[in-house]
Amino acid sequence: MEDSGESGESGRPQSGAAGKSPRGGGPGNGKQPRPGPGGGILMGRPFGVPVYVAPSWFLVAALITWVFGGQLDRVLPELGAARYLVSLFFAVAFYASVLVHELAHTVAALRFQLPVRRIQLQFFGGVSEIEKETETPGREFVLAFVGPLLSLVLSGVFYLGMKTVEPGTVPGVLLAGLMVSNLIVAGFNLLPGLPLDGGRMLRAVVWKLTGKPMSGTIAAAWVGRALAVTVLIGLPLLTQTGALGNSPDQVSGMDTVTDALLAAILAAIIWTGAGNSLRMARLREHLPELRARTLTRRAVPVESTTPLSEALRRANEAGARALVVVDGHGDPTALVREAAIVGVPEHRRPWVAVSGLAQDLTDGMRVPAELAGEPLLDLLRATPATEYLVIEETGEIYGVLSAADVEKAFVAAMARPGS
Repeated sequence: MEDSGESGESGRPQSGAAGKSPRGGGPGNGKQPRPGPGGGILMGRPFGVPVYVAPSWFLVAALITWVFGGQLDRVLPELGAARYLVSLFFAVAFYASVLVHELAHTVAALRFQLPVRRIQLQFFGGVSEIEKETETPGREFVLAFVGPLLSLVLSGVFYLGMKTVEPGTVPGVLLAGLMVSNLIVAGFNLLPGLPLDGGRMLRAVVWKLTGKPMSGTIAAAWVGRALAVTVLIGLPLLTQTGALGNSPDQVSGMDTVTDALLAAILAAIIWTGAGNSLRMARLREHLPELRARTLTRRAVPVESTTPLSEALRRANEAGARALVVVDGHGDPTALVREAAIVGVPEHRRPWVAVSGLAQDLTDGMRVPAELAGEPLLDLLRATPATEYLVIEETGEIYGVLSAADVEKAFVAAMARPGS
């Protein structure tokens, strides 16, 4: 499942496969895999996108190895302890299938010129973190559908492979397990509720019919919440009634607890992801209100040798809250940092020149006054700083934009209810 900033699930502004669907160095370069920034261990960069394995993956790999090993003990008892090596191979192969699912989202996103931050394999599957929204409902539908489609293709490939080997053998059991698991991944992801891929497909359909992406998000998010409740109640009931192919007489108390716990985890993931999708969509609705011009502080120009006390006096007289250092021609060269001003005791300000408190301007610190919404946030993320120079189209100084002011406006927009 792909996450394009709306889903806090499967994948900040991801798509998740498998249960999750519920957004350095590579192999062969002689380097050891290393931890990524909050992403786990970096395993490679297919298509230039880093792939991380989260620590939680090792836990689920061990769980799959144990569970599948128990099944192998009933089907191929002659394997003995070697069944756990076969089970571990199955766990790795299954998550390789999940990676293919996520790569399908990634390739489609790159085809649509949408940046992909990373792919992460974790406890309940995979996440493709796509940093921007698609521009049309058609692209949204395609971007969501390609993941389950590849899982269905893989299931078919494993089915054909199964036909070429003897049943009841290690290759036969492995291929059958991979066929069924990929079929489950595809089917689960196609359920029509956010944050699943099917939910994004439903969002695209409603968006197309209404012309409003927010309407699509609301519909798919509420279907996702209904789906979470259905999973929470329905999965244990299906097990108890034997609808999943098991005999009710064979269901133990431990099986009941396990099914209830799995249902609760899946339901929580889906419910939380749907809620996050809704909140992020409402935030995006208000992003255009974040305008550089309206958030800018009025500033006064001062030369580098101007004492801080004199610069502050001029700012107070002009009703300004920021200082811009200019050269002899009046061109801006630096910004006086607010935090540095606060750190200078009042009695020392007459002897401190503003140049000692200023940060030199770079191209990334010059913000057009008309910039707003996501383009504004993208520019600030690209060049982290505490203050930015806001300029008119003519190149004239309009004022200074504080990152703290933008953050406050961003938080206020997130707290504001949607229309």
